[in-house]
Amino acid sequence: MRPLALVTGASSGIGFEIAAQLSARGYDILGVGASGRIGSLEEKLREAADDDAPVGTVVPVRTDLRTAEGVAQVWESFESLDRHLDVAVLNAGKSLGGSFVDTDLEDELELLELNITGQIRLAKRVVRTMASQRAGRILITASLSALTPTPYESIYGPTRAFTYAFAQGLREEMKEYGVSVTALLPGATATDFHHTAGMDNTVFGSNEWKNDPAEVARQGVDALFAGKDHVIGGNRATRRAALLNRVLPETAKARRFAKDSRPSRSGHAG
Repeated sequence: MRPLALVTGASSGIGFEIAAQLSARGYDILGVGASGRIGSLEEKLREAADDDAPVGTVVPVRTDLRTAEGVAQVWESFESLDRHLDVAVLNAGKSLGGSFVDTDLEDELELLELNITGQIRLAKRVVRTMASQRAGRILITASLSALTPTPYESIYGPTRAFTYAFAQGLREEMKEYGVSVTALLPGATATDFHHTAGMDNTVFGSNEWKNDPAEVARQGVDALFAGKDHVIGGNRATRRAALLNRVLPETAKARRFAKDSRPSRSGHAG
């Protein structure tokens, strides 16, 4: 029997590419998504697979991870398989662009429910299962934004700072159970992420200059199996940005970030 990997946010973007990487490495996939696109996950994985890398079992779960009921649905799907959980990728998340003065409070609360509350609900089930198994690997997607203030994405950055700190603390706790925890910190990546966040009228609205999601996923999966504490996902420019974020004062980082995230008055970035 192939090992099993749980991947949230698996419908598209980095999450899909992580699922494809794990499938190519011989894992069955329990893939979670919020939209109907998750129903075509098996087909997409087969299209992405090399001829000599057969796709195993793929179990798609469409649910809303912002809710306790949605997380419970994921776990019921896992328990129905009666399987060992070898890898868990907690990748689901979203952003919201715009000035905090203008953004809608309900949208921000929904972001918090997905990026933080839903992550913790699912992580609790994952770590208790892996602790009882005394084995497992966890990959938690944070962001390069965890290392800087994020004006005009003012809620998103702090949620990823939380996620990154959570992953680092959990890593230390889980050592005694033989479970590794790795954080993936992607830089800006060529997906629908910023479009969905309503940031088309910012520098982030263009995908032309961003990282390849397949490469970011490969870096994350490689770090997961190497047992690293974290990895910056992206090219040399992304890694340089991460280094700068380690040394620059918060005020300087906020100014730098705002240059790319501030909405243009004309409605088009430029």
